[in-house]
Amino acid sequence: MPFTNPIIPGFHPDPSICRVGDDYYLVTSSFEYVPGVPIFHSRDLVHWRQIGYCLTRPEQLPLPSEAPSLGIFAPTIRYHNGIFYMVTTNMDVLERRGGRANFYVTASDPAGPWSDPIWLEQDGIDPSLFFDDDGRVYLTSTYAAGGRRDLEGSDPGWGIQQSEIDIATGKLLTEPHLIWKGTGGAYPEGPHLYKISGRYYLMIAEGGTSYGHMETIARGPSPWGPWEACPHNPILSHRSLWRPIQATGHADLVQAQDGTWWLVCLGVRPQPSLALHHLGRETFLAPVVWDTNGWPHVGDEGRIRTTMEPEPQLPAAPWPPSPARDDFDHTRLDLPWNFLRWPPAGSWSLTARPGFLRLMGNAATLDNGKDLAFVGRRQEHIQCQAATRLEFAPQLDGHEAGLAVWMNRHHHYEIALTRLAGETWIIVRRRIGSLAAVVARERVEAGPVTLLVRAEQEPDLLSQSPSLYIFSYALADGHVRELARGEARYLATEVAGGFTGVYFSLYATTNGEAGVACADFDWFEYQPRPTPQSRPAAAP
Repeated sequence: MPFTNPIIPGFHPDPSICRVGDDYYLVTSSFEYVPGVPIFHSRDLVHWRQIGYCLTRPEQLPLPSEAPSLGIFAPTIRYHNGIFYMVTTNMDVLERRGGRANFYVTASDPAGPWSDPIWLEQDGIDPSLFFDDDGRVYLTSTYAAGGRRDLEGSDPGWGIQQSEIDIATGKLLTEPHLIWKGTGGAYPEGPHLYKISGRYYLMIAEGGTSYGHMETIARGPSPWGPWEACPHNPILSHRSLWRPIQATGHADLVQAQDGTWWLVCLGVRPQPSLALHHLGRETFLAPVVWDTNGWPHVGDEGRIRTTMEPEPQLPAAPWPPSPARDDFDHTRLDLPWNFLRWPPAGSWSLTARPGFLRLMGNAATLDNGKDLAFVGRRQEHIQCQAATRLEFAPQLDGHEAGLAVWMNRHHHYEIALTRLAGETWIIVRRRIGSLAAVVARERVEAGPVTLLVRAEQEPDLLSQSPSLYIFSYALADGHVRELARGEARYLATEVAGGFTGVYFSLYATTNGEAGVACADFDWFEYQPRPTPQSRPAAAP
């Protein structure tokens, strides 16, 4: 039976995986969103459920910046002698720590709690740990040009560096050295070191995490090489192909308990007929077969399909489906919800009015990117609907609360309740870079309102904006009124920049005015909708 990609949809990039017995654990990057580094569990490699986060408190994850797409880059998860290790980079503290922003945390239970960070002396990004049979532990990471020497004493620039470390303290036992520059592609990064059948394999990403992305591999007699590149590199790439999946790379290998091998990687699903993607980089799965010469072959001749065979020959272990509606009936937010950086104290509550999520909006706006009363979850499907029931009586002009389609502080759309000249209005605003405008508004009476955003994919293959968002609302009579539309292309990574993906976000703000914008959200509902078949995107 075939399985369907992506295995973890929506903004879940840079996957790393490990197996413990019959259980698989996977982590992905989280950038400026908290809690940081979501962790997932599976028993069959196909069905995954989130079980927690590795970084759940500011002491583990300081985020002083306001800029988007900083924070956590490219985690790696490994298991050794009863302990889970998650090693990653916090780009928010790169300059503060003199370029050394790598750290790891540990846990005996992958659902947490995880330890305080142990900071590493090796610089660079994308760190990975390898536990060798002789007890040595190696730290491998990406290094950009600027003074690092290789084993022969020269400075080759971008490449993969490595050291031996004391895993109890994170201290260096050897100086870092550049060990491989890759096959010549730009930005060699995302390294992972393995020992397979007595040989060491070093797998990396090259080409940059976009449409030229690829995965390459080399092998050698020791963790330091010398490295022999695979003769059919890249072992994975969709560059220059007309496929619905693009930008494949940044991969990790795992051997199943039945002896088969599998690879997880990131990829994107661009809008039909356009090289534009807005859901972010997602997590994909592919089978790996080793040839008689000891080299891996990934998927369908280095390609990944949305429907792939064979399915892992493991007992199927699907999880119960998540409920579509969150009634905010608990004292803790459910796992899909994130904050935009650490929220200001007192900006949200599930207990101030039981059964509601209360947001206490301050002067920070959606354009600020920090200190905002903001709770969001990823858009995971190209076609879906997000809806929420809002009770909000703005006390002053400018006070506002609503539902945003959020890519970053420079690119977002929102439908909201606000007060203008003493009257309550429902508005739709679109922020595209330096341009912002209220594109529609209607005056309403006080009372609860349901806000809806429907993500649609137009069936017209000749359309240059085939994906869009439709903003609607309903009052007490239940009649849904469409208010405005906005093209998804202006929230795409290729337009908005950065490394993240679209969120549906509940928010409140005074827009710089005095007072507090107290908004109560009764429920939130997320419903996937079938996606029509359409022409795949071409790589640029």
